[in-house]
Formats: sequence, C-alpha cells, structure tokens
Amino acid sequence: MVDDRDVAAVRRQLGRAPRGLRAVAHRCPCGLPDVVETAPRLPDGSPFPTLFYLTCPRVNSAIGTLESTGMMKDMRARLAEDPELAAAYRAAHEDYLARRDKAAAEEGLEPLPRGMQSSGGMPDRVKCLHALVAHELAAPGTNPFGREALDALGEWWAEGPCCSAGPEDPAELAELDGSAGTGGPSAPATLVEEDDK
Repeated sequence: MVDDRDVAAVRRQLGRAPRGLRAVAHRCPCGLPDVVETAPRLPDGSPFPTLFYLTCPRVNSAIGTLESTGMMKDMRARLAEDPELAAAYRAAHEDYLARRDKAAAEEGLEPLPRGMQSSGGMPDRVKCLHALVAHELAAPGTNPFGREALDALGEWWAEGPCCSAGPEDPAELAELDGSAGTGGPSAPATLVEEDDK
C-alpha cells in the first residue's frame, strides 16, 4: 500500500492522479518519491509494460537535456560494438521482465506476454533514458546505461523538493482527478517512446 502523502506528492509531480500505482520504488534525496512502481496491468486490465516510472519533474527535465546531447546515439553505437556491454544490457532487460512478472503475480494479474517490450528499448536498442534511469534507481546496479545517465545528471535535487508532500487541497485534488493526462502511470496501454535521437 502506498502512503497517502506519497500519493499526494506523485499527483503533484505528474499533475494528475496516477493509476496502477503499486509502490514507491525510489526516493529522491529530498525524501519525496522520484520513481514509482506500477502494476503491469492498469485497473481496466490493459497491459502497461513500464514497471518503473520517473515522477520527479526535475530529473525528467535533466534527462530530457541529456537525451538532446546525443547520449543515446553514442550508447547505441557502443551497444553494437561491445559484447560485454550488450550482455549487461540484456541482463538488465531480463531483470526488468522478472521484476514485472513478480509484480503481476503479487497483484494476482496475468503476466504480460513474453514478447512484449520491457522498457527504454531494452535489450537491443536505447530509446528512452527516462526508463533506463528509473530502472537503475529502483534496482541499483542493474542497468548500465541507466547508471551512465545518472552519473551524468548531477544533483537534480539540490534546489530542494520539486513539490510539497503535505495534505492535498480539496480543490487541487478535484482538478487533478478530473485531468485526463497522458504518459506515466495513467498512460494508455501502448507505450510511446521518443523517436531515436
């Protein structure tokens, strides 16, 4: 069960109510959630392959800046040339699938089909640093490209919390509950990743 204060913080970070929220998978040094774990299926039964989702707007923005530098292009080139790196990235993919299957079992849900993507382009591509960083934060030491991106980020939390974690204002709660929003834990079943950069 996720604490009400954490749910409130995630609502503020996303600007809408999360769906399929299972747990806080990682906390920012400021104390707020920055990665959440979502159920592999949304409440309506639709598949949702993104198990770990970044919620902090500051780290999301910092990663967007990294993506614009061509970091993913460099990672893809090294993935194609370095068998040890490719093996570590494949192991990260297998770890992600195992964790997602475990989450499905714990929720009493049918696991997602084995052919369904894991996250971030794994195991053969690098498509979304946000997903790879979320995986590395949730399961330190598992994702080599997530670790590399984290090391390049700097201290995104240095300015303090990205939002408040206090009790929610009823008007704010009504506004968030009424928002449709896209992406993240309330996203449609089809994961949309950024085009290759």
